[in-house]
Amino acid sequence: MRCLVTGATGYIGGRLAPRLLAEGHQVRCLARTAGRLRDVPWAAEAEIAEGDLRKPETLPAAFAGVDVAYYLVHSLGQAGFEAADREAATNFVAAARAAGVRRIVYLGGPEPAGGTPSPHLRSRAEVARILLAGGVPTVVLRAAVIIGSGSASFEMLRYLTERLPAMITPRWVRNRIQPIAVRDVLHYLAGCATLPPEVNRGFDIAGPDILTFTEMMQRYARVAGLSRRIIVPVRALTPSLSSHWVGLITPVPSGIARPLVESLIHEAVAHEHDIAGYVPDPPGGLTGFDQAVGLALAKVRDAEVETRWSTASGPDAPAEPLPSDPKWSGGTVYTDLRERAVHAPPAALWRVIEGVGGEHGWYSFPLAWSVRGWLDRLVGGVGLRRGRRDPHRLQVGEALDFWRVEEIVPGELLRLRAEMRLPGRAWLEMRAEPAEGGGSRYVQRAVFLPHGLAGHAYWGVVFPFHAVIFGGMARNIARGAEV
Repeated sequence: MRCLVTGATGYIGGRLAPRLLAEGHQVRCLARTAGRLRDVPWAAEAEIAEGDLRKPETLPAAFAGVDVAYYLVHSLGQAGFEAADREAATNFVAAARAAGVRRIVYLGGPEPAGGTPSPHLRSRAEVARILLAGGVPTVVLRAAVIIGSGSASFEMLRYLTERLPAMITPRWVRNRIQPIAVRDVLHYLAGCATLPPEVNRGFDIAGPDILTFTEMMQRYARVAGLSRRIIVPVRALTPSLSSHWVGLITPVPSGIARPLVESLIHEAVAHEHDIAGYVPDPPGGLTGFDQAVGLALAKVRDAEVETRWSTASGPDAPAEPLPSDPKWSGGTVYTDLRERAVHAPPAALWRVIEGVGGEHGWYSFPLAWSVRGWLDRLVGGVGLRRGRRDPHRLQVGEALDFWRVEEIVPGELLRLRAEMRLPGRAWLEMRAEPAEGGGSRYVQRAVFLPHGLAGHAYWGVVFPFHAVIFGGMARNIARGAEV
């Protein structure tokens, strides 16, 4: 069966695609930029189609010959995400209908039992209605909190619990939630590929445990070997204040934390388990909360996190040519170029370059990097705490603290694109080059394209610090390779 996976650069789609391949399906992935999937382990087995759900003219080729199309995209964290998701869903179902697709599968959110739904859940429900009414048999899987290494919900739970032995929390921590392990979500998603054509409806999917968020934090602490947490709910913490609080404590920025927090205001308990009549539960039964947390922590500990929420957060590669492109012209480009001779082979230098960020840090003036990260968080940016998926290996398209990996030439080049809040656009390039007579040369270049007067002023303010920050970085990377 030929399956189209949208959102393959994201958390769920990046895990579903290899599972479908392993089950013998042919897989085509839709991405706005094909290069975002270049380095994933399963890239050679799948077909990559470039297209954008908000540009319908790019979709016919991607949907041609497809039997099952998975809708796994959302615009969470972006301004106007409801309108963007509405447009994307409308274009998706139109393209699927025109191509004769036999089945659509959508992973949505829970249906609140009462009250006014949050914008996030309202948008998920609207997308579900558009797909179900689109003339193509559709299955909507409604999941609440997904527990798995790298998920935004799990990262919120993990960091809040680990960093705060005592905390004042909003009242919604007492609401009931029925979380589900990511492995069970993938089981149901893959199983829906073969449902009969008369099935056109939504299903609740959930794990076996119904817990409050407080209970989830206490049970997480027990599984992680931490002491029992002191949790005091108060009335004063509104969803807005809660999202800023979550944004400061966890790696999840407030722009994403807010819709997630607003969703937690509603109880999220499954009302039915009809899916089992079409897709049997996983062998051995559904995964309990404690087991799901243990599996996720093992993945984090062993550096085997397949995908992370941050992989899909942030824009794709910019449309205009990079300043490093020799054909680029026009406007002002500021650069900071550093070079150092290294008494070590290029392979040793590359290991240090590829290890940058995350727990390894940025090889210079840690306090300055930390302050810059906190300032970015305070103005709504991603900050430094996104870390990295793997401590030793990087892939094109993944997040690295407040950068995104834009290009890798293994052993030679690492190019990062800044995603912190800036009055302009910025890149950081690091190269390992062989030197005549042995050894290697480290070449580091920071590039900044200012936007307006604020951009020029920003460069003028930070430039005096470059000698300390970028100069120290180049020096310490060279030294690290020589050790």
